[in-house]
Amino acid sequence: MKKILALLIVFCVFGCKKYVVSFEQPTDMKLDKVKLEILVDNKKVKEINLKATEALPTYETAALSVSEDGIHQLHVKVKDTTFSFDVKYPEEKYILVTTHLKPNGKVHVGILKQNYKYRLR
Repeated sequence: MKKILALLIVFCVFGCKKYVVSFEQPTDMKLDKVKLEILVDNKKVKEINLKATEALPTYETAALSVSEDGIHQLHVKVKDTTFSFDVKYPEEKYILVTTHLKPNGKVHVGILKQNYKYRLR
């Protein structure tokens, strides 16, 4: 029984490669209920509806699977615009996606990538 438990722990530590994507919920009320479509390598993996808050921004987190080579294309579709980002695992394990409203009324999506966890408060 101990061998099976040890094997299961080793498999979970080394076999489950995922990168973590956190989506910042905006403080701009004009971005409330805006829909984001998340695609990884042109396959839809998640749909997020932004929920604007008047206080501090909140975050919605998703764990996305990694292929063997670890290189992916992350696409974020907002209304009629698609933003594309390259993601390399394990150098960029933790990703933070933010949305902003430009003065001309268009939505802009930004991304921060790093190897260690973000401290979200």
